[in-house]
Amino acid sequence: MALVHPQFNPVALQVGPLAIHWYGLTYMVAFGLFVLLAGRRSAYPWFAREGWVRRDVEDMLFYGVLGVVLGGRLWGRFADPSLPWAMIFPESGSNLPRHPSQIYQFLGEGVLLFVILWIYGKKERGRGQVSGLFLMGYGVLRFAAEFFREPDDFLGLLSLGMSMGQWLCVPMVIAGAVMFWWGSKQPRGPAAVTA
Repeated sequence: MALVHPQFNPVALQVGPLAIHWYGLTYMVAFGLFVLLAGRRSAYPWFAREGWVRRDVEDMLFYGVLGVVLGGRLWGRFADPSLPWAMIFPESGSNLPRHPSQIYQFLGEGVLLFVILWIYGKKERGRGQVSGLFLMGYGVLRFAAEFFREPDDFLGLLSLGMSMGQWLCVPMVIAGAVMFWWGSKQPRGPAAVTA
């Protein structure tokens, strides 16, 4: 028996024509946590030595917001009805159970990747290594999550039975691996700072 996505008002607060949706509030919480945690991380000696300031964190937040607005979407592939956490999304126009791909992505690309990067980034690394690990980790986890997401109607599955999202992950993983390798060759500590 599949879970049915609860039918609740997606608007958390309405003031005249202005409507604040629940998903918008979750984005605000996520962005607030990003500013708080990244602000703390920018105070680490090796980031401070590179000249990182809170303004850099705010710039990264801006690009993150653009990514969320331009890249965010809903889908989930049909699931076996015996899957205990399969969900029915009535707004999809179908009463067939689907994988809750949003939850898979939250747990993989959100929680798991955050924990890996937070632990790895607690020590000084070569320039670009943390970013490289992020690109590799995000690419691999997103590639896996795409197996459970419904591909775009106008694209479907492409070559080798992979979705557009999976194909876009391939260069991301390669770029991340190159960046990580390059970062491992960079000097660390005071020797890395040039006047």
